[in-house]
Amino acid sequence: MNAEAKINLRAPVRARELIDHAAALVGKNRTAFMLDASCEKAHEVLAGQTRFVLSAERMKAFNTLLDAPLANADAIAHLLAKPAPWDR
Repeated sequence: MNAEAKINLRAPVRARELIDHAAALVGKNRTAFMLDASCEKAHEVLAGQTRFVLSAERMKAFNTLLDAPLANADAIAHLLAKPAPWDR
């Protein structure tokens, strides 16, 4: 099933004209262009929250830190056992 939801927004006339011009250049209507552009930006933002890029040297240093024994494992376990403030 492909459910749809309405999204309404107001924009300055100049912004709408700019969007319409760009949409026409790529052969899309305003709705398709805006939806594609918004989804592309959303993917970019979400990817920025889950991925990061390191040089080979920094990746090696990062992996070394991940592989190192935890000096304060008990404190970390205690902290992770507590409910988050928003879950209380």
